[in-house]
Amino acid sequence: MLTNSQLQAQWMPFTGNRQFKQDPRIIVGAEGCYLHSDDGRKILDSLSGLWCCSFGHGRPEIAEAIAKQAKTLDYAPQFQFGHPGAFQLAERVRDLTPAGLDHVFFTNSGSESADTAIKMARAYWRLKGEPAKTRLIGRVKGYHGVNVGGTSVGGITPNRKMFGPMMEADHLSATLLPENRFSRGLPPHGLHLADQLEERIALHDPSTIAAVIVEPMSGSAGVIVPPEGYLQRLRAICDQHNILLIFDEVLTGFGRTGADFGATLFNVQPDIMTLAKNITNGAVPMGAVVASSEVYEAFMHGDTPAYIPEFAHGYTYSGHPLACAAGLAAMDVFEKDKMADRAAAMAPYFEEQVHRLADLKHVVDIRNLGMAAAIQLAPHPKEAARRPWEIAMRCWKKGLYVRFTADSLQLGPPFIIERDQVDTICSILEETIPEVD
Repeated sequence: MLTNSQLQAQWMPFTGNRQFKQDPRIIVGAEGCYLHSDDGRKILDSLSGLWCCSFGHGRPEIAEAIAKQAKTLDYAPQFQFGHPGAFQLAERVRDLTPAGLDHVFFTNSGSESADTAIKMARAYWRLKGEPAKTRLIGRVKGYHGVNVGGTSVGGITPNRKMFGPMMEADHLSATLLPENRFSRGLPPHGLHLADQLEERIALHDPSTIAAVIVEPMSGSAGVIVPPEGYLQRLRAICDQHNILLIFDEVLTGFGRTGADFGATLFNVQPDIMTLAKNITNGAVPMGAVVASSEVYEAFMHGDTPAYIPEFAHGYTYSGHPLACAAGLAAMDVFEKDKMADRAAAMAPYFEEQVHRLADLKHVVDIRNLGMAAAIQLAPHPKEAARRPWEIAMRCWKKGLYVRFTADSLQLGPPFIIERDQVDTICSILEETIPEVD
């Protein structure tokens, strides 16, 4: 049992600290699709932690790899020196990502990956003799982490409003349209929204724009799925105007959509891809930025001496030995257990069961793709964000962990989930959603 002093010592992230410390929800263990609470209950995890433990909790292969590495090499500097695990994992990631994304830069999180990709894109154009190409274009409701660059190109209002002006960026509209309510998979309407990029380019001029950054599927804003042809259209516009395209695959990478990557599913090749979460199955913090050879070679062909860093960027823990060990073991699990195929096989049943909730009180939309879904709720008349929070708290007491945002409940269970566990998730939600005012 934690003391009040201990509870007060931690300033918790993305948490209503005042309420939590009055009614703590403490997790002390995890295995498979379940979390274990400090009061001895098994809690079904409907979001793979925070979208990051998609291969199931407590994988022994990963735990053993971390323990072995800790006894052999606990830390190694990556600035001007290296260790085998980082190169080995980079090769594995390169071989899994779409052909043409050939060079892997390690970070420690999705937020760091986003900011690294932004700096990489801006530096690329300076090296190419176009230093005015500095502007980034993101999207309303996009999420690219919480560092300055990612927050600037992101488009979730509560994540931005407290902090004032940051990095200059423009935004495309979200692809969330009323006519697409209750779509299954890719919504049919909204391709025209991609043409807003032409308007932004006309406004700013392509000579000032470094890159467009989007998620193949926006997860944190509530599983916003791109309309048919939307991402392909963005790629074509970027090509036409000599602008880099960055895919933030922190959430979609390694199987969430039922394909290895969103880029794979949509057959759209970005110039830069950001990764994190499932690269270690959430066991050790890690992220990565995967760049095309065109981007990488621009740095390698500079006119500085060969011993001078080509990209003056990195982190103390980039390519940490324990993270690399976890990543190599996670990639073994991903490939050997065919995790993307498992997600694809379960996705139709998951979709069918989630959409059974469409007629419940308060439900105004349901969206899904692969093993991801969101249930959007009508706002409470007095406290707009109250319903998702209250439903999630009731679900916890009934043995279900569900992620909530200001207007939706999010589902992204581990790919190892069975049908009866999907049924349990939906049954608890079916019972709980109508209970709140």
